Amino acid sequence: MTVELYLDLASQPCRAVYMFAKKNNIPFTFKHVSLMKGEHFGEEFGKISITRKVPAMRDGDFCLVESIAIMMYMAQKFNTPDSWYPADLQQRSRVNEYLSWQHLGLRVFGTKMFWYKHLIPKILGQDVPQDKMDGLMEDLNNSLNTMENKFLRDQLFITGDHITLADLTAITEIIQPVAAGLKLFEERPKLRAWHDRVQAAIGAELFDDAHKVLLGLEEIAKEVDASKLQFFRPKCLKMIS
Repeated sequence: MTVELYLDLASQPCRAVYMFAKKNNIPFTFKHVSLMKGEHFGEEFGKISITRKVPAMRDGDFCLVESIAIMMYMAQKFNTPDSWYPADLQQRSRVNEYLSWQHLGLRVFGTKMFWYKHLIPKILGQDVPQDKMDGLMEDLNNSLNTMENKFLRDQLFITGDHITLADLTAITEIIQPVAAGLKLFEERPKLRAWHDRVQAAIGAELFDDAHKVLLGLEEIAKEVDASKLQFFRPKCLKMIS
């Protein structure tokens, strides 16, 4: 049975779900939900996602939110190769270890950097104070140090010799601040080599397809009337308070 995936590829978790489904030939219908237009606040989408966040999935009458839960569900339902989410207890636990860490260990800083660089100046009409930017850059660098030294180490991928859900989740999060203009891969050769291996494992065409919306978002944002983004204003103010 074909599942429905509700996605906006400007979102890191949505890209992870999209690449996982495409790479594994999982039958799905792409349902675009524009975050920039506030479509996630719509009545119909509220019936799919109890949190009004993307990604979301519908499989018949069953609805599910959260990217990691969705990928785990699809891995089991569609019997994807074991390497993505290994059956071996210790190997799976290593994947779970990274996935448990990354949300507050990496995602929060990469996401905030994208908002600081692109969206907050557009919505509030002013740049983020430099001390805030410097503090966030320090947090992001510390996070990337942890990823390189604790998780990646000298391995090919985060948990060993094969790409897993951990790598898929990580690459989308790190691309986010890169899209905001940071030269993270140029400054970190170990991270660059890992990026290249992940891209090759996924396939360059699929990788580029998944990220083209994000990488073009800066130009799109310039053309959007800031008054139409003011429903994000409370979030912006909270992020810099």
